[in-house]
Amino acid sequence: MTIFRTFSWLLLAPFAAIAEAPWGKVDLKAAPELHQKGCVSCHVRMYGGDGSKMYSRDGRMLSNKLELLQRVSACNAQVGAGWFPEEEGSVAAWLNQRYYHFDN
Repeated sequence: MTIFRTFSWLLLAPFAAIAEAPWGKVDLKAAPELHQKGCVSCHVRMYGGDGSKMYSRDGRMLSNKLELLQRVSACNAQVGAGWFPEEEGSVAAWLNQRYYHFDN
């Protein structure tokens, strides 16, 4: 019976990663500073004010967590912030918590 459980776990383990949020383990405490340094100046140029209209404007194109993570990754590359994937994930998770509130 133990061998069967172990074998079953090995077969199902890859699917466990798919079930968690697309950004994996994050550091929500580091995210605001990363966001401030890497995102805000561009968003202010685009939308004025403090740049937060980027996240609340009518017609925003993001509809789920994966799209948010992809957008953060694209912005990271575009502005040359130099974030590692874990930092992208942290910022995406923080933005979701603060502005988007996606469940999916």
